[in-house]
Amino acid sequence: MNIAVNNQVSQLAPFSAQQWQSGEHQLVCVEKWHETHDVISFRFQGAQPVKFHFKPGQFLTLLLDINSETVARSYTISSSPSRPYSIVLTVKRIAGGKVSNYLAEHLQVGDVVTALGPAGAFNLVDIPANKYLFLSAGCGITPMYSMSRWLSDTEMAPDISFLHSAKSNKDLIFETAIAQMAERSADFKLNYILEELGIFGNIGTSAKYTDKQAGRLNAENLARLVPDFKARTVFVCGPEPYMNAVKTLLQSLDFDMSQFHQESFASVNADKAELESDNEQHQSDLADTSGFMLSIGDKRRVLSSEQTLLDGIEAEGLPIIAACRSGVCGACKCKVVEGKVDSSSQMTLTAEEIAAGYVLACSSKLTSDVTLEL
Repeated sequence: MNIAVNNQVSQLAPFSAQQWQSGEHQLVCVEKWHETHDVISFRFQGAQPVKFHFKPGQFLTLLLDINSETVARSYTISSSPSRPYSIVLTVKRIAGGKVSNYLAEHLQVGDVVTALGPAGAFNLVDIPANKYLFLSAGCGITPMYSMSRWLSDTEMAPDISFLHSAKSNKDLIFETAIAQMAERSADFKLNYILEELGIFGNIGTSAKYTDKQAGRLNAENLARLVPDFKARTVFVCGPEPYMNAVKTLLQSLDFDMSQFHQESFASVNADKAELESDNEQHQSDLADTSGFMLSIGDKRRVLSSEQTLLDGIEAEGLPIIAACRSGVCGACKCKVVEGKVDSSSQMTLTAEEIAAGYVLACSSKLTSDVTLEL
């Protein structure tokens, strides 16, 4: 009898769950599966019952202990807030990448992770539209999937053109789920552009949505597959070269770039940047004797005009969370007590925080001697 009562209480707990707010949370991995050969999804629930509330397209930041080192990495939420009792992150493995491979090999069902968030201005709430064009490549499909699921769950026949680029159909993430959304609505227009058609171009769930001409996105196939693209609000996410190419393409086609919105954060780029960094050269650069003085407590370090506050903070071994390293996630917020900096991003900072002297360390460079407070 007691067991039955306890089970009932456990089953009813989600209905009284608190809403997930921005901040630090403990999440439990409850499911793990492969989307493709090198892409894995992880489903999380709160360590305590919680309703996940976020804007479709936003991301969260995982704080992981890897070899006794705390590493932060941000990932777009691939699930939708219309399904609020769990949250899904989808991660592409990068050869040699510290975090993506750690998650793939070591994060298991039942494990608890610390997460910060949600964050990100690339979302459907802050960027309203009537007609959508989602352009993505590779793992850049994750925010587009979240947005599509949200629109499909909450609106009657949302007008969506979804154009995704991939190497082959074996690299299509969320293939079945996206096809189901397209099948259920005549206003959901799905197309895939594959670099390699091969024998796989005409089989599988995606076959009817795959352009019969192999290649990459260009002016011809964009106009053919989405004839009214100029009348749509464009959301773009993918590897940096892809996003740059799409922007250049649309500019050349006289698209109204006020309707162009590009994701400025990608966790894959963080892993790649980590692999490509030269630590010895980095330390040499930090030892440069020209520039301005950064003071943090009893720590002093001269930074050149090309180095960020984050460079100096990390060189001194001081604790700071730096996830996106591109001025988006807001995790590296700190306060300038004295002096001046030049900041290329103030995303996630409120007007009150900016007035109080808060900056993003990854996006700020010294223009005078500075005293900083972490």
